Amino acid sequence: MKRVFFLLFLILSLILANNAIAVCPVCTLAVGVGLGLSRWLKIDDLISGIWIGALIVSLTFWTDDFLKKKKINFKFSHLIILVFYLLLVILPLYFSGIIGHPLNTILGIDKLIFGTFLGIILFYLANYLNNYLKSKNNNKVYFAYQKVIIPVGILLISSLIIFLILKYIL
Repeated sequence: MKRVFFLLFLILSLILANNAIAVCPVCTLAVGVGLGLSRWLKIDDLISGIWIGALIVSLTFWTDDFLKKKKINFKFSHLIILVFYLLLVILPLYFSGIIGHPLNTILGIDKLIFGTFLGIILFYLANYLNNYLKSKNNNKVYFAYQKVIIPVGILLISSLIIFLILKYIL
C-alpha cells in the first residue's frame, strides 16, 4: 500500500511539475524520491525528517507561486502555507504513532520532528545559496542543473554527515 501511495505521489509530482517554477520540479521530485527511499531502506528517522522538511518547503514554494499566479495574495502567505503543510504531515504521523515514541529522540526531541525542521532550514539555505550564486553571476547559473544540484547536494551531504554521526559517535 505504501508503494502505491509513493507511486501516486511521483505521478502527481510529474503532472504538476509544469504548473509552478518557484522550486525546480526535478528537485522536488528528487526530494520525494529520497524520502521514499529512506523509509523503504529503514534509514534513521532523523535523516528521513531532513527529506520530509525539504519536501514541505518545496511544496510551500510551489503552492505560494501557484496562488500568486492566480492573483490570490494574503499577508504571510508563505508562512501560513508552510505551517499548513507542516500540520498536514506531522499530525497524521503523530496520531499514527510514528512520532512521539520516547526512545526515538535526539536532544529530547522526536527524531522525525527534529529532522523535519533541520530539513526545512537546510532547504531554505540551499535555495538562498542558489539565488546568491545566480545574483553574483548576472542572474545566470554557474553550471547546468545548479538549481537541482545545490539543494539535493546539500541534503545528501547533510544526510551522510548525520548518518556518520549516528553510526560512529552516538
